[in-house]
Amino acid sequence: MAGEAARGTGRPTEPVVREREHVALDVRAATRRTALMLSPGLPLTQWRHLGRQMFVVTDSSAWWLGDWLIYGRREYPDRYRKALADSGLDYQTLRNYAWVAGKFEPARRRARLSFQHHAEVAGIPAEEQDEWLARAERGGWSRNELRRRLRAHRHDDRTLLHPLVRLQVASDRRVRWQQAAEAAGLDLLDWIVSRLDEAAAEPAHTDPLADDIGA
Repeated sequence: MAGEAARGTGRPTEPVVREREHVALDVRAATRRTALMLSPGLPLTQWRHLGRQMFVVTDSSAWWLGDWLIYGRREYPDRYRKALADSGLDYQTLRNYAWVAGKFEPARRRARLSFQHHAEVAGIPAEEQDEWLARAERGGWSRNELRRRLRAHRHDDRTLLHPLVRLQVASDRRVRWQQAAEAAGLDLLDWIVSRLDEAAAEPAHTDPLADDIGA
């Protein structure tokens, strides 16, 4: 619940996102593109409620924008990039939202967890996504607590598989990887592992030239 400490961490969790929660802002709050103006003497309960409403809007908008971009890719494959450029929207941000949204069909999204909770597990197989999100929901974990436990789990797995893995890559490639990891909200090693897990979970593709050769 909002304001309660994450179990075992002592840190407050993100506000719980309720199903069907009303998101209209309080009449004693005025909004502009770059500001929120609150009436003097706003009671604490209303101030807290307003913060929860704004969180719901912000968290929902990430899903909405992700689904919006997925729709554009599907319906306007030759035109959606130009439409995005004309709109002034940041494509990299939208692509990150769409990547997470594409990993979770609406029926698998948990309204009691934030978009960022889902982003933390988006790079692992679907059955593991569901398992970790269920744990986070039951335990009232914050996004940071979920990330910490995932990292500990991955560290244990890597230690069991091999105590040390070294990679030698060109500096420009490492910079690109680092930028991609930061855009996904992960450190570099976690991002590499998530991409490898994602690739391993995909079915093997046959060589399209093999059919031509065998024909």
